[in-house]
Amino acid sequence: MIVKLKQANSDYPDLTAGQTYCVIGIEAGDYRVLNDRGLPYLFPASLFMLIDANEPTDWVSDVGTDGERYAYPPLLNEPGFFEDFFDGVQSSVATFWQVVNQRLSRAA
Repeated sequence: MIVKLKQANSDYPDLTAGQTYCVIGIEAGDYRVLNDRGLPYLFPASLFMLIDANEPTDWVSDVGTDGERYAYPPLLNEPGFFEDFFDGVQSSVATFWQVVNQRLSRAA
């Protein structure tokens, strides 16, 4: 899934207008992408236009009680995964980069 930032937004200085980003996952309808600093943050989907809406077939997808959507690759779909990643838990950091590198190599 590939998206492009529609326009610069001062609330999100770590994204570049017109830049394409590979969506790593969807959380409560927001897109998780690698920002310009290489960190996997969540951003509102409304900031982006879809370039390629095809999601990887192995994503685990779910809908929350309020209709919000969640979708991630299986290895990134564990509760607390991104909290562990940002806390520097080595196993989560290594798993994240393994999954992302595989995804990005396929997207290229």
